[in-house]
Amino acid sequence: MIKQYEKYKGIHPGIILDRELKKRSIKQRPFALSLDEHPQTFNAITKGKRGLSTALALKIERELGLEEGTLVILQAYYDIQKIKEKNYQKTPNLSILTKSLFWDTDINNIDWDRQYRAVIQRIFERGNDADKEEIIRFYGIDKIKQALEKSNVRKPYTVYQQNKTTD
Repeated sequence: MIKQYEKYKGIHPGIILDRELKKRSIKQRPFALSLDEHPQTFNAITKGKRGLSTALALKIERELGLEEGTLVILQAYYDIQKIKEKNYQKTPNLSILTKSLFWDTDINNIDWDRQYRAVIQRIFERGNDADKEEIIRFYGIDKIKQALEKSNVRKPYTVYQQNKTTD
């Protein structure tokens, strides 16, 4: 892959293609038609709303004089990035948390980032050790301490971090 495209890893190849066409003053519709591609499909690709097939990528690369495989590789990097983002855990492990702690709300609709103080306080007021350990794992010890320090609850909570010692 050409070095100039290395910096575009993780960006949809259609976005890069759109920039390349604009740089060369090439209009999308006539270009799409010259490739025997539907202009609507081509537009969706350049907007990043549709993936770029290998066959079409090779046609585009040939027509624009790009190194063969550049757009295909960019598509692969984009797909990898999307999978990484999807696998990033945005919620704690809900199978560990006691469901009755969130009796007044749908646990699947909680915004875990915005409502972290309320969640942490509730877990440390009413949760069991497994609940607390999962919340500590998810938020991290510093965020837990910060949320509990600002708590209006009378009784202070101790947050412990298990130290692994070898005998």
